[in-house]
Amino acid sequence: MPVSSLARNGNLVSLLISDAILVSAMPMLVILGGLSGLMLAPTTALATLPASLQTLAWLLAAAPFSLLMGKIGRKPGFIRGAGVTILGALLGTWALVSGSFALICVAHLVLGIGLTSHQYFRFAAAEVVTMEWRPVAISLMLTSGLVASFAAPQIFIATKDALAPVPLAGGYSAIVLLSFVGIVPLLFLRIPVLPKVVRSASTSRFASLAVLRQRPVRKAVIIGATSQGVMIFMMVPTTLAMIGCGFTEAVAGDVIRWHFIAMFAPSFFTGF
Repeated sequence: MPVSSLARNGNLVSLLISDAILVSAMPMLVILGGLSGLMLAPTTALATLPASLQTLAWLLAAAPFSLLMGKIGRKPGFIRGAGVTILGALLGTWALVSGSFALICVAHLVLGIGLTSHQYFRFAAAEVVTMEWRPVAISLMLTSGLVASFAAPQIFIATKDALAPVPLAGGYSAIVLLSFVGIVPLLFLRIPVLPKVVRSASTSRFASLAVLRQRPVRKAVIIGATSQGVMIFMMVPTTLAMIGCGFTEAVAGDVIRWHFIAMFAPSFFTGF
């Protein structure tokens, strides 16, 4: 299968475009979560709570989204995920307009659920190409995050005051628009629902957890959890620390931009 055939794969192209658009919400929310929390929290000790709840939602929603996509398919699952993101962004906008810290926490919890669906784009990419091209397809899907890394902080800078005099509300509204646009390429997906695995009556729903007995799987889970934890520990306070040191929101957005670029740039090579 030649490399040029990947460019002619309509499903892969649709996934790449949609992912680049939808994932743009993630860098924006890294910036917005801390700043909106700082603005609305009754004490600075709670400023990072919205971002923390968003991360918690990723954990809680991962398995349900996986089961949902196994039942209804990737395309409806991604569209539902984008819909949840739209709901969360609308709640975030209203939270800032109304000055409600509780509502901004709920908004980020909902946004975290919606963003969870984006984690499955790489698996969808692997399903629409032949076996030998799966590593490359996954790398390309992660590389689409590089587009979001460049675009998202600039979108934040351009839109954060769009609903002035309410600061930052325009950023959440921009995520609403981005999510609607990101749904459009998904409408062209043609990925069949995978056949269901029939379990015997004696098979436990938790039997799949037996895979954790395998050492390579345990190592992958531990490494993934540790690296994710370190990333969140670094990224969430960064914006707050920079604002506290007198830097502007635009400069803080640039720092987040380069962090995400460093995250996704290696994807050009890992698949090979």
